[in-house]
Amino acid sequence: MSPSEVNKKWSELQGKIALNFDTEKPDIKVMLFLIGVQELGKGPRKFSKRQKEELMHIANCRLFSELGFYELEGVDQDGWPHWKLVKQIPSYTLLEQEMLMKSLIVTYFEDYFRD
Repeated sequence: MSPSEVNKKWSELQGKIALNFDTEKPDIKVMLFLIGVQELGKGPRKFSKRQKEELMHIANCRLFSELGFYELEGVDQDGWPHWKLVKQIPSYTLLEQEMLMKSLIVTYFEDYFRD
């Protein structure tokens, strides 16, 4: 996807999420949190600050697994997924990081809404 396509789809996705959750347009952190909750598979509930950080980490690992950087190791006794880094992630500029994350998030939700 070109940067303009990514930004267009990102804006559309933000609108859908805002409408579905009756909130303002979410930023990347909120999207990562939502993906983390989805990947955890325990449904919506209260999470501690540490758990929220862990959920965002789960989301990052899940998204970067699509590019071959992470691999799911399994889940712990509490049902939380654990990932391992299988190859180093290249250094990206801030703009490249943002565009890559938006692209991965858009693709994740496109696949999710397709099912």
